[in-house]
Amino acid sequence: MSSQPSPREILQTLLPHLRVAAGYAKQIQAKIISLPAKETGDNFLSAALTDADLSIQTLVEVALLGTFPDLAFYGEEYEKSRNTKYFTSTELGKNDYLITLDPIDGTQYYLDGFDNYQIILSILNAEHYEAVIAISPAQDCYYYAFKNQGVYKGKLDRDLNECQLLKITNPAQSILLGWGMAHLKPALQSKYDVIDIENCYCSDRQLPNYNGIFSGDLIGWITKRGKFIDSAALAFMAQENGCKVTGLDGLPLPPLHACKDYSYNGAIVANSLELHQDLLAACRKLGHDN
Repeated sequence: MSSQPSPREILQTLLPHLRVAAGYAKQIQAKIISLPAKETGDNFLSAALTDADLSIQTLVEVALLGTFPDLAFYGEEYEKSRNTKYFTSTELGKNDYLITLDPIDGTQYYLDGFDNYQIILSILNAEHYEAVIAISPAQDCYYYAFKNQGVYKGKLDRDLNECQLLKITNPAQSILLGWGMAHLKPALQSKYDVIDIENCYCSDRQLPNYNGIFSGDLIGWITKRGKFIDSAALAFMAQENGCKVTGLDGLPLPPLHACKDYSYNGAIVANSLELHQDLLAACRKLGHDN
């Protein structure tokens, strides 16, 4: 990969463009009008689509093609994008980086006026994540991680080297169960505050998103499907911040090239070994260990 820009160089170059994207998302949130829902969404949260998703992806695509035209790129809205055909690839390569983007992670949160949506950009190789940056426009901050270097947090106007190593104190004892995992709640609710997003979500009360693991709103979560562009990227960051991260079977997550459809088959994220054991036990008890 010596001919490629480094992950840090990529993030440093894209950060000013991502700030513009963040300002745009924040500015139009109150005015946004939802476009027709995505036909492939598994649920109403993942099916939501807005002008912001499409516009931010276009902005990032233009920035990438203008500065790093040889990098492969996979954005959530690649099927609707006018730029997909100009990239060298949308796939993981053996020796090349793949840039992925979720232009608005938490689109339904965004549409409902909440502040915990984010823009997630990742740098992947065939084996693992090299770096992830997750920007929270409405909270005026961002988090980033390079492999084996921890997680850093900073105000949106700060450069990478001005951010501080993330330290979380006294997090809420809450667990988030992603869509399709509601049946695990009875096995966990006697010990933890369990948020079952499938049944608990409502448009007039903000609930934690997966990024709550960094803000102190969560101590762990389980997702049925860890997509490269969002929950899998956040799982990588959580692991960089000391969390225990595995598949639903308790085994380490597989190399990225072994995955299908840009996703893991679920993930457990926990800020302690004890919590991880409890989450894993619930998965095994209820048939989600394979």
